[in-house]
Amino acid sequence: MPTLRALECLVAVADCGSITQAALHLHSSQPAVSHQLATLEREARTPLVRRVPRGVVLTPAGRAALAHARTAVEAASSSVRAARAVDEGTAGTVRLAVAQSLTVALAAPTIRDWHRRRPDVSVALRELVVMDDAVTALEAGEVDLALVPAPAPASLHAVEVAEEEVVLTAAADHPLAARAAVRLEELEGLDLVHFAPENSLRGWLDEHLVRARVRATPVVRTAVTAAAPQLAAAGLGVAVTPVSAVTDGFPGAVRPFEPRWTRRLLAVTLAEPDPLVARFVADVRRRGLRVPGAVRRQLG
Repeated sequence: MPTLRALECLVAVADCGSITQAALHLHSSQPAVSHQLATLEREARTPLVRRVPRGVVLTPAGRAALAHARTAVEAASSSVRAARAVDEGTAGTVRLAVAQSLTVALAAPTIRDWHRRRPDVSVALRELVVMDDAVTALEAGEVDLALVPAPAPASLHAVEVAEEEVVLTAAADHPLAARAAVRLEELEGLDLVHFAPENSLRGWLDEHLVRARVRATPVVRTAVTAAAPQLAAAGLGVAVTPVSAVTDGFPGAVRPFEPRWTRRLLAVTLAEPDPLVARFVADVRRRGLRVPGAVRRQLG
């Protein structure tokens, strides 16, 4: 199989019209270029160039090979440019997995900014309700980065990008809506908007309720994290969710817990991230978690 250098020599000779000028163009020597052409002719089993008084010209076989040689040389150059562009953060694809409730609050601002400032970089988004799926996707090489709540397996590379408050949501006329803050123990015996088994928040919330020895009564379960506050606002019970699940224009009450309840949000990769992913993580970390102004005001 011909080497890329031999094809570069054929293109240079065709463009320059002489081996001497081709050698100067390639920053090489005349014997080196002649050697590459001879090697290429042995591969083709036919002469590709013919010497004439003013230099060299291509034979019919050389002209046939030239178009393909140009394509190969340009493809090689394009591959290098593409790799360099990814390293510089100006091209490529970031394959992102993100916890369902964090899509708008954490990922969307950076995706929007990159769409404007880095139009040649695309973000492939996968939303998750089961956090273990993020680890599976990373280990299978299906995604480059996952934005998920802590903890992450010690075998993965994790960077904290934000801290998120856990809040109580309820109908505006619910008794707890009159409180500035709520203790978890005050949920004892209340109707609870809970999560379906396929949502990882179910196990997370159950663990905290058991630890606090609180027995609430699930009246409805939802797989959609952002639906829990809306169901609570409709009067079906109270909901305990990350604040990212509370959307702008929320019609109910949002109250913090006392003591303040937070969780860490991580950017997780299989290993040390490559430059493009590292830039994305840095931008997510810089922007932090977006919380609607009306929700922030309710939280004091």
